[in-house]
Amino acid sequence: MPQIHNVKFLDTQMGGCARQEMNTFPRHRQNTYIHIDAELLVLDKPAGLLSVPGRGPDKADCLAARVQAAYPDALIVHRLDMDTSGLIVLARGAEAHRTLSRAFAARAVEKRYVALVAGRLTPPEAEWGTVDLPLICDWPNRPLQKVDFEVGKPSVTRWRVLGYDAAMDATRVELVPVTGRSHQLRVHMRALGHPMLGDPLYASDSVRAQAPRLLLHAAALSIPHPLTGAACRFESPPPF
Repeated sequence: MPQIHNVKFLDTQMGGCARQEMNTFPRHRQNTYIHIDAELLVLDKPAGLLSVPGRGPDKADCLAARVQAAYPDALIVHRLDMDTSGLIVLARGAEAHRTLSRAFAARAVEKRYVALVAGRLTPPEAEWGTVDLPLICDWPNRPLQKVDFEVGKPSVTRWRVLGYDAAMDATRVELVPVTGRSHQLRVHMRALGHPMLGDPLYASDSVRAQAPRLLLHAAALSIPHPLTGAACRFESPPPF
């Protein structure tokens, strides 16, 4: 069985899910189990690990395969980019998978990300700003995505400024994807003129060199429990 690193599960139940306290935060060198029950697994995926297998034997190692070695009934419900760290959900069994998949399709799940972007991003007039730019795969340059007002799919991101680091000349932002397009958060931030630090796909060489990895982390997840429907919230502080 996998170890549950640095997580203390309390007996008190809250919204159908065990309340949790993070004692010390791991540095994302390995998978961390945030929550385990009979229907649901929540993990803290490290940056650099695929969510599902890629093409070719060199891309067989992935979070899904590692988890299924311990929990054979675990099924991926959604994905994180390989370069992104943070919270990811797996269902246990077909029925839980169907229920959670419907919740994602109905936008009953809220995901919040934290990122560091290049330069000083001016806060919106209201607390939250919105990027509404349609996205589509840039096929000649895949896996890159691009803004396309003619054939792009509706793509909406809410964002707000959390702070500015003058030493790094970087802005910490919180991001809420309303839609879930590939690379949506990365492309939308670049469209604002502030690509994410360490981004190997969408940042300039100088911005990419500011961090050893993409500084994007799935930090909070709210989801209805697949058995009870009760609201569950999980959090993972960014490792940067």
